[in-house]
Amino acid sequence: MGVRASVVVCVTSFLLGSLFTHWIADSLTLWKSPVTDEHLWTAALYYSILTKGPVQVLYILTAIVILGGATIFWSFRDGEAGNLMFDGGSIFLYGTTVIMYMYSVLPNLFEKFASIPLHSAKDAFPRSLRSPTLDLASNHLICSVALTGVLILQAGRWWAELSDGDDEPYLQEKDAEPPAESASATVRPHQH
Repeated sequence: MGVRASVVVCVTSFLLGSLFTHWIADSLTLWKSPVTDEHLWTAALYYSILTKGPVQVLYILTAIVILGGATIFWSFRDGEAGNLMFDGGSIFLYGTTVIMYMYSVLPNLFEKFASIPLHSAKDAFPRSLRSPTLDLASNHLICSVALTGVLILQAGRWWAELSDGDDEPYLQEKDAEPPAESASATVRPHQH
């Protein structure tokens, strides 16, 4: 596996791990049934805490996302058939994740959860926050699936390159063999 593929895998794994940290809140709204007001309050409080974090964290994440995207594009630019297929799919999935996060997750997060109302665990959850809370969990899941797809495509690329590498010695041996001479082309002198 080359340096570029290693960078893509490391960046994608890091971003996937970052999304998995939201499982604390997302699991309460995606995988618990029924979704109670207490679950929704817990998730909303978690998202609210995220909005109050240091802005430097967003800068670091942005730099990591740019590094990953630039590395995939760099590999894609080589123009090899394997790169076009595997890196093309990776670019699509990676781009889908970035676009969804920029245009759906972050605006929803900062618009709706920057200041949630004071509440007790027994208070009814506001209807205006119900849909944004459920949407955040769903979007995190979609982004996680897309990034997992990037990892699968990069593993497929590695496997395809490994398979191509295994075939090369066989092809080189075949090219190095002298052509077989036919029986009619070889005439032996007749001895008396």
